Amino acid sequence: MTSTVAEPEVRPAGVPARLPSLTGLRWIAALLVFGFHAGTMRIIAEPDYKAVVDVLFTLGLSGVQFFFILSGFVLVWSARPGDSRRSFWRRRVAKIYPNHLVLWAAALLVAWWFADPVLPAAALENLLLLQAWDPRPGWFYSINTVSWSLSCEFFFYLCLPLALPLLRRSRPALLWTLVVALPLLILALWPAQHLVPEPSRWWFTQVFPLARSLEFWLGAVAAELMRRGLWRGPGLTGASLIFVATWVAAAQWIRAELWTTLLAVAYLLVITAAADADVRGRRSPWRSRPLVWLGEVSFAFYLVHVLVMTSVLRWTGDWGSGFGGWRGPAAVLGFLLVNLILAGLLHRFVETPMMRRLTPRRSARPAVIPRQRAGGTEARDAEAKARDAEARTEAGGASKAGERSTYADSR
Repeated sequence: MTSTVAEPEVRPAGVPARLPSLTGLRWIAALLVFGFHAGTMRIIAEPDYKAVVDVLFTLGLSGVQFFFILSGFVLVWSARPGDSRRSFWRRRVAKIYPNHLVLWAAALLVAWWFADPVLPAAALENLLLLQAWDPRPGWFYSINTVSWSLSCEFFFYLCLPLALPLLRRSRPALLWTLVVALPLLILALWPAQHLVPEPSRWWFTQVFPLARSLEFWLGAVAAELMRRGLWRGPGLTGASLIFVATWVAAAQWIRAELWTTLLAVAYLLVITAAADADVRGRRSPWRSRPLVWLGEVSFAFYLVHVLVMTSVLRWTGDWGSGFGGWRGPAAVLGFLLVNLILAGLLHRFVETPMMRRLTPRRSARPAVIPRQRAGGTEARDAEAKARDAEARTEAGGASKAGERSTYADSR
């Protein structure tokens, strides 16, 4: 279990591990999911107010798709040569499991308070993050319902160190083929769902880890192309306009089996454009300090928001009916604030200290720069600087930029 990750044939140089714009974008993904659940829980009873939430967040469920693509991109981007599989798996467990364990216990406490029946087998399955493999209705959404996505992520984490050496050695033509093929495979899930029994079709397209891994690998392949300096895509402004146009069109006119594929592509363009802006030092609205903090707590926010909202609605007796008049929007904003406070506490007192305690130290990483698109003096100078940086690092003087990866986590 100490096999190491292979290094690419062409090592990119000067690429920073820190991509703060992607941290900010994590909050956008979490907010989309929150808005979707606020609408489906019918917190707002006033039809006119609820219509606004429905228009804005009708596709908010795709925020999980955003998370999965982003996760694949970040983990491939931040992977270090020589990192052992065991160390990688240990870091990922340290990242997701403490928060999951706290919310698992909190959900069981809430179930006890409301005298809800809990199947011990379902609770154990959820605790071990195996529930997404179980197609039985109710089982994959057991205990803390949103933790089904952690079950998928856990599977992705198990697979990545095994697949990464192949990804590093893949020819560019194969990587670009995958960038085209993976969205088409996401589209193919819809006709493929007829191969499974009808009660399991939602599970097959929305929860099944193998199916959802297509999104993860889409982000992973794009990150590998960008590491090599081979990614070609629009800038952040263009990508954002494409995303907005895709979102509006998908919400109004495009069938669900098509918009999942279109949004996967739109999300990928935004992620790669934001990463490129960070690498090149260009302006990005997503790396402001408030947005970066919101992105840092977004994982905890995602885990707490449904449990908090359903518990409060049941306790007040407004579950299924919502709040009338202005109280509906006020309740949504109140839930947003309460969930943010709880997420901040969970991040500060559980997630961060447990990451420090459980995560193994990572070796220093020399600074690297993306390969220039064209040859010439600038490219040769960059390569010479990269060689000098590597030489200094090997002698024990790692540069400040390479001391540690400050963007090693993902949702």
